[in-house]
Amino acid sequence: MFHVRDTAECFRDRADAGILLAKKLAHYAGDPNVVVLGLPRGGVPVAYEVSRALGAPLDTFEVRKLGVPGHEELAMGAIGSGGVCYLNHRMIEQLEIAPERIDAVIASERRELERRERLYRDSRPRPALAGKIVILVDDGIATGASMLAAIGALRRRQPARVVVAVPVAASESLDDLRPQVDELVCGVVPEPFYAVGLAYRDFDQVSDDDVRALLERAFAARTAA
Repeated sequence: MFHVRDTAECFRDRADAGILLAKKLAHYAGDPNVVVLGLPRGGVPVAYEVSRALGAPLDTFEVRKLGVPGHEELAMGAIGSGGVCYLNHRMIEQLEIAPERIDAVIASERRELERRERLYRDSRPRPALAGKIVILVDDGIATGASMLAAIGALRRRQPARVVVAVPVAASESLDDLRPQVDELVCGVVPEPFYAVGLAYRDFDQVSDDDVRALLERAFAARTAA
């Protein structure tokens, strides 16, 4: 069951959201087969708290939103690690976006995706995901395009179970995601839904340095254990 709220602010910040979300995932605590993956950048502070509470390793899983040219905040799709590309063909047809403009956006976002993969990973190897219970975490879901791309890319790695966990989401997007995953966990579903950021008191942008620091902290804690 999801908690539906009509009030805007639900969480102090992403860390607070992660702590509360971890309580809904407590049945995975201590399971050695669990891996937590945060969607950069905003999903990583949430995922960090989830991984710490569950005692599970933390890593990132790269996806990039494909913004409509001239209205970049509006997602017409997303790309993910491993060459996965999800396009909202209905939106593309409605807005009459030319194929060459779509290709240009994809090329630009793929370069950024590859840059982030190099920046965040350093010399650390990719986590083994085959046969694992993978919990994909973001700070919220509006259209669901980025998460759908992440799920498609992740399935290629052959996990045993895919769990999507977010603090806040639009109900329509949850309906789209539900058939694609083994478990869907969401903290609150505001009605009406306007934007992910309205669920947070502090929704400051997460930097690359913030992501690197959290990954390094999580890695150090596990190697010291």
